[in-house]
Amino acid sequence: MVNIPNYLVPAILVTVFCCLPTGIAAIVYAAQVNSKITGGDIAGAQAASRNAKMWCWISGGAGVLIILLYVMVGMLALLSHR
Repeated sequence: MVNIPNYLVPAILVTVFCCLPTGIAAIVYAAQVNSKITGGDIAGAQAASRNAKMWCWISGGAGVLIILLYVMVGMLALLSHR
């Protein structure tokens, strides 16, 4: 049995807490990993795993960027009222 990580849990977490659109892409690729392993498509499973991991990182980065922008806008709003 081949052990290829599916990244389903991180994909769900980044979808809920970080960035919905890119998180959905991560979930789609993560869901493909186990079915491709079962079907004997090891190369396809590895590609889906890499894509799921990539979209998890993109979602996490987008979430951090959105939070930073939100904080910056809030700080600018506070400073503009002086």
